[in-house]
Amino acid sequence: MFLAKSIAQKAEALHITELVFVDNDPEKLRIYGGMAAHVARRLDPGLTFRLTTDGEDAVRDADYIITTIRVGGDKMRVGDERIALDRGVLGQETTGAAGFSFAMRSVPALAEYCELARQLARSTVKVFNFTNPAGVVSQALRDMGYDFTYGICDAPGGMLREFAALYGADYSRISGECYGLNHLSFFCSIKLDGREIMPELLAREDARTETDLRYFEQDLLSHMGCVPNEYLYYFYYQEKAVENIIMAGETRGEVIESIDRQMTAELSAMDIERDFDGCLKCFEKWYGKRDSSYMANETGARRTRPWHFDLTSPDAGGYAGVALRFIELTQQEEAGDMILCVPGGDALPGLEPDDVIEISCSISSGQVVPHIIQSPDPRAMELIRRVKSYERLASKAIVERDRQAAVDCLMLHPLVNSYSLAKELSETYIAHNADFIGGWH
Repeated sequence: MFLAKSIAQKAEALHITELVFVDNDPEKLRIYGGMAAHVARRLDPGLTFRLTTDGEDAVRDADYIITTIRVGGDKMRVGDERIALDRGVLGQETTGAAGFSFAMRSVPALAEYCELARQLARSTVKVFNFTNPAGVVSQALRDMGYDFTYGICDAPGGMLREFAALYGADYSRISGECYGLNHLSFFCSIKLDGREIMPELLAREDARTETDLRYFEQDLLSHMGCVPNEYLYYFYYQEKAVENIIMAGETRGEVIESIDRQMTAELSAMDIERDFDGCLKCFEKWYGKRDSSYMANETGARRTRPWHFDLTSPDAGGYAGVALRFIELTQQEEAGDMILCVPGGDALPGLEPDDVIEISCSISSGQVVPHIIQSPDPRAMELIRRVKSYERLASKAIVERDRQAAVDCLMLHPLVNSYSLAKELSETYIAHNADFIGGWH
């Protein structure tokens, strides 16, 4: 839905003539692909839109590919999170042990699509990966030689959009300097019309009620002097996150599994062709529940702004907007900035040049140049270096199917930080994912 809307709105300007959606679940493709087709037709009747269950068909002659997959479905996500929680470790699909398990399934599947893209897509193809955990996944795909892949995330841009709304300003007037890793990044600068607003922004009480700064205490924000990615809550409030999830009685994965099951069941009984507006209301109802519950069990803070899907409103960004921004910048003569997960070069001190990081980049003529961060916060960098060491070893473990590297990566992760736990978790996750990953040595 979001992807179809974003692309259809900008298809003509970006010279996009054909859009293909692929899913290996025929029923979900019928429902959600069918709804996406309606969205595309209403916004751009001239755009060719196709649905397929055939991966080869989907990528053949493609210029751009956006990947967002969940290998094993919601059921496997629930298992990832429960296995960690049962051992007193944070169960969250991208952060820590559960994220490693998710990556064990995501990387091999995405590597297959990347290989298809190498063989069948245009020689200049760009693959934008939104599949979590984007940090480990992006690192692994680059390590495997798929240098046409770019990690994307809607969290940094979403935060900037919230700040723009706070100031009653158009999104184009706000900018930010971001550095770190996916779901572990920091804005060291936020500017409105070129004016630095970080200190006043952090001091605003409504910033902690109307934006995702709601997850952090005022004294932490003042002390750090920067805007943290919302997922840093799991590092700065680790014990509270685990306690809150246990007290809630259900993980995020279980919340999503329930919402998705009910939404799909309700939509499956509706006629998409004859009652698309009714289907849209149904989707809006259930996705609104999903949005309002984001990080709610883990933090005790809930988004209160009503969620609405408006076909005619300007593109709200999201992961599709990130990919389209990249395409836009490669097609125009003027350089522009955006936030991507790419090899950092010498952008951050103490990291390897081929380390994939999440960072503000300048894009001109198709070239991506990460911004050099002159004085990164030493507290932020210590955490970044530690988690980057985990991501490197996680990539090695998954690509080489290496049990010892799996133990090593989890042992290093700040949210595990134990050899005995790492050994138990790695063996349990290898068994948990056996149907998807093959044999490990």
